[in-house]
Amino acid sequence: MANTNDADEDGPRVPIVCPACETTSRIPLADVADAVERHNEQLHDGDDVAEVDPDIADQIADLVATELGLLEDADESHS
Repeated sequence: MANTNDADEDGPRVPIVCPACETTSRIPLADVADAVERHNEQLHDGDDVAEVDPDIADQIADLVATELGLLEDADESHS
């Protein structure tokens, strides 16, 4: 996976990992889906090998769930 580090691109960069290639790259958020798909198609016969760093993906999922109020319902049901 190419390591994209262009300083002129603004915005958040998402860490992408590929355990098979033993690589990690930081990709601009807008390009993540295309970059992961392209890498997997070109190097892994389309298998889902490269992915957003799982720790980051979990954090993003938690932020979205909190923003949507999904975690509040779960917290209240345990009270």
